[in-house]
Amino acid sequence: MKKYKQKSIQKIVFRLISICLLFFLGISVLLANPHEFKKMPGSPLEGRWDLRLYDSGIVSPSWLEVHHSGKSTLIGQFVGSGGSARPISRIHFANGRLSFSIPPQWESDSSDLVFEANFLGDSLSGFVTTPDGKKYRMTGIRAPSLKRTMEPVWGKQIKLFNGINLDGWHASGKNQWKVDSGIMICPVKGSNIISDRTFTDFKLHVEFRYSKGANSGIYLRGRYEIQIIDSKGSEPSRDLLGALYGFITPTDMMAKAAGEWQSLDVTLVGRQISLSVNGKSVICNAEIPGITGGALDSNEGLPGPIMFQGDHDPVDFRNILIIPSI
Repeated sequence: MKKYKQKSIQKIVFRLISICLLFFLGISVLLANPHEFKKMPGSPLEGRWDLRLYDSGIVSPSWLEVHHSGKSTLIGQFVGSGGSARPISRIHFANGRLSFSIPPQWESDSSDLVFEANFLGDSLSGFVTTPDGKKYRMTGIRAPSLKRTMEPVWGKQIKLFNGINLDGWHASGKNQWKVDSGIMICPVKGSNIISDRTFTDFKLHVEFRYSKGANSGIYLRGRYEIQIIDSKGSEPSRDLLGALYGFITPTDMMAKAAGEWQSLDVTLVGRQISLSVNGKSVICNAEIPGITGGALDSNEGLPGPIMFQGDHDPVDFRNILIIPSI
């Protein structure tokens, strides 16, 4: 009996030693060949890119996202200096060079948009040829994640529009905006109007009124457009009232009739946006992928202003209040 117990103990000890040896052998192999155990998925090109297009000293913002479909096919989406995000059905990438083309978006377009660039790890350099045949030099850097590690601390509410004049605002060109009876009015198409102050994270309240069929927008940090457009009776869409233009569809269509005053309440923290239209939550803590068409710039890591679109249709604004983070 005693011998039997001794043999059992010896077997247990032997097994424990074997398990330990196998464990340490595995750790040694992992340290020597880490990629055998952790193979990075996808392509090094994948991710989001903040782009700049150059034309005779004028810089236009643009944006690109690349991700994989299946094991080896790269697809994505692209935002030019105007218009909405466009899907890319295939991105060709080999030997440090990438290229893709996008079919015409507008009826006036006569050819594809063509994108060609060199991949430099954390930057891109190349050219974009637009459907009108114009070729722009392009540079790009990886877009920042904008993830916040702490909850924002909110400051005091600021009356961004004083209801008397346009102090604290400037136009992007010749100014057609004016103030009448506490209302910021855009009587005709013309320049956008931009707040002098810039912001990072904030809560924004805006009241607006449009005429029948009107189309406009509010740009957060001057880069992300909330669509304002006559939409009563329509189904929610990425290009109708309450949408983050081209990217995020609101859950409900809360548009009132043209001529009525309406409201937007926005909370923007990093890339996360929550939006209420006329008191109803329609976007809840959704991620904004990148800049939208018509953005002031593609410097997503920097604070930016509030901008109202004035180059589309006339829209009136009032009670513009903002609570910035501190």
